[in-house]
Amino acid sequence: MSEATGTVPAARGPRRGEQLEVEIESLAFGGRGLARADGFVVFVSGALPGDRVLVEITKGKKRFAEARTLELLEAAADRLPDRCVHGGEPCPGAPWQGLPYESQLRHKQDQVGEALRRIGALEGFELEEIVPAVEQWRYRNKLEYSFGENDGEVALGFHARGRWDLIVDVEDCRLATEAGNAARNAVRDWARLDAISVYDSRAKEGILRNLVVREGRRTGQIQTRLVTSASRLPRPPVDLHTAIEGDSGNTEGPTGVLGEELLREELSGLKLAMSHGAFFQTNTEMAERLYAVAAEFAGLSGNERVFDLYCGIGTIGLTMAAQAGEVWGLEIVPEAITDAERNAKHNGIENVQFVAANARTGTRDLVEKAGKPDVVVIDPPRAGLSQKIVRRVLECEAKKIVYVSCNPTTLAPNAAQLVEAGYTLKKVKPVDMFPQTPHIECVALFEKSGPGSS
Repeated sequence: MSEATGTVPAARGPRRGEQLEVEIESLAFGGRGLARADGFVVFVSGALPGDRVLVEITKGKKRFAEARTLELLEAAADRLPDRCVHGGEPCPGAPWQGLPYESQLRHKQDQVGEALRRIGALEGFELEEIVPAVEQWRYRNKLEYSFGENDGEVALGFHARGRWDLIVDVEDCRLATEAGNAARNAVRDWARLDAISVYDSRAKEGILRNLVVREGRRTGQIQTRLVTSASRLPRPPVDLHTAIEGDSGNTEGPTGVLGEELLREELSGLKLAMSHGAFFQTNTEMAERLYAVAAEFAGLSGNERVFDLYCGIGTIGLTMAAQAGEVWGLEIVPEAITDAERNAKHNGIENVQFVAANARTGTRDLVEKAGKPDVVVIDPPRAGLSQKIVRRVLECEAKKIVYVSCNPTTLAPNAAQLVEAGYTLKKVKPVDMFPQTPHIECVALFEKSGPGSS
């Protein structure tokens, strides 16, 4: 107690750079471990429930602190040994690999429900059982790698934990297939053999920046995209379908293409082709299950008009077309619309049309052109929908809204806005697209309440 004022000084929270021993109690949104130190909440990266860890505080706030794990002092009783390790470090793409898969599913199921109840203040909806992944490992059809230099030799892999300037070389990432790993290693071997320099962002010198490896899981096709500074290069392995791009990390279009420019894949009975920059779900098998849930929630009878907002290359709309009267897709990326139109034609689907426009500015025009939809399907980016786009969706006056979300913490406020405007959140179903990670997708069904909604 202060003699001068007679008050008790406020407890000081952990400060940046301090090291503490803590025990992880649970998992917070985003996958970090939650611990407490003298009453302060500490969010710890690289730790799981039941772990006792030595941590370093990276950020101190009034009510909480953030920290990174320095050492695992005592592992949780059910912790599994890491299976995907690079340079002695756990794979940054698999932060939950020590957590038994059943526990991963339970945490994801709980976090979807908690986000809707706590952030959205929503109750009364049905939270259906999570759909588990088909494959817990080697499920990704796309991975991005960075070039670096270790002991004077080209390295190609991931950034070391907490380091932007150190790349850990990768030989076998268990999130990728054997074919995807082989493609990455072939590009690295080519760079070493031809002594191609790695780009140094400080010195503004060098060539190699990043590599994206994509795979058609059903076609067996591999497509690599090489991001470089502007420079003439030796010819890379042509069978890797390599696109070479310009300086400053600009990926707005290839400056040179070798091999096939389009990646081909099969999904839900459709034959798809996509340009190198087009968005496609990174887990092909689970994308089928995700879209099947969306179709189930839409409950189409064959006559409905469906709007597919953020349609990308048309996958959701095309998978629903056979059960709909007509489908209209809206997407801001013109190249994706080109892909969508190509995919519709190639699969003989005639009751779909695609429009290149922003969801905020283009939805009203779409209503004027096509008429009001019966069902609106939304698959927005992680940031969710802005208030203006929510208003555009509400103006559609659809009987049903099917919201495909990759982030329950942004779904929740959007859901609250839709409910406030007269919709009822009927049910939500999580789908595990990304095993060994905290990321979770889910599908939510909203139905219009009140007179005339049936």
